Amino acid sequence: MCTTCGCGSSHKHEHEHEHEHEHEHEHSHDQARIIEVEQNIFSKNNRYAALNRATLLRYKIAAFNLVSSPGSGKTSLLTQTIKALQTKQTISVIEGDQQTDNDAERIRAAGAMAVQINTGKGCHLDAHTVGHALEQFPLDTTDLLFIENVGNLVCPAAFDLGELAKVVVLSVTEGDDKPLKYPDMFRVAKLMLINKIDLLPYVDFDTDLTIDYARRINPEIEVILISAKTGEGFELWQQFLTNKIVDRKSTELI
Repeated sequence: MCTTCGCGSSHKHEHEHEHEHEHEHEHSHDQARIIEVEQNIFSKNNRYAALNRATLLRYKIAAFNLVSSPGSGKTSLLTQTIKALQTKQTISVIEGDQQTDNDAERIRAAGAMAVQINTGKGCHLDAHTVGHALEQFPLDTTDLLFIENVGNLVCPAAFDLGELAKVVVLSVTEGDDKPLKYPDMFRVAKLMLINKIDLLPYVDFDTDLTIDYARRINPEIEVILISAKTGEGFELWQQFLTNKIVDRKSTELI
């Protein structure tokens, strides 16, 4: 059970079939309470997200929330991106994992500052913890912020962190029907990175079909085919990031 949003918990009563009528009113009350709690959680999160967004805008930082299933290659993509851009941009990273700081250490070794957030039983980052992580960065000298979310294609879709855009990473080893299985994530993403394309000759994955599925969900989603191993697609990825950084730097504060 997620300690933040309660996802994964079961609300079924014991002996439900034997005592269906006895528990009908209680079940309805529980469902109403669950909806109220969820509304409170999202409302609170959105307030913190607005504060994060204002902070990032004030310092003109382009922030991206990287989301994916576990094992999609987010961290490898990040380390290669840092190595490619660190002479041009100052990059900071917030690392989200349930346990360990292994990925944060990889990010630091690549040359970027990283702050680790361990969520414990939580299956996603929330805006409050991200706000505290922001306090640990030199924001006045940061151009680009990556938030590497916990590996999960469900819950992170619902939590705004104050980012400029969500970037969903889908590896070719996962199956080409992921956009249909997890539509909420692909609906809120600005960009889909189809990663590990160096493995396409060895797996049953249809890139055109995957893109079609994603655009059925989100007609505006941008797509880049990429490989952290070979570097294919990195020029387009870097151009996407550079354009967003330029746009953010040129934003006039009101």
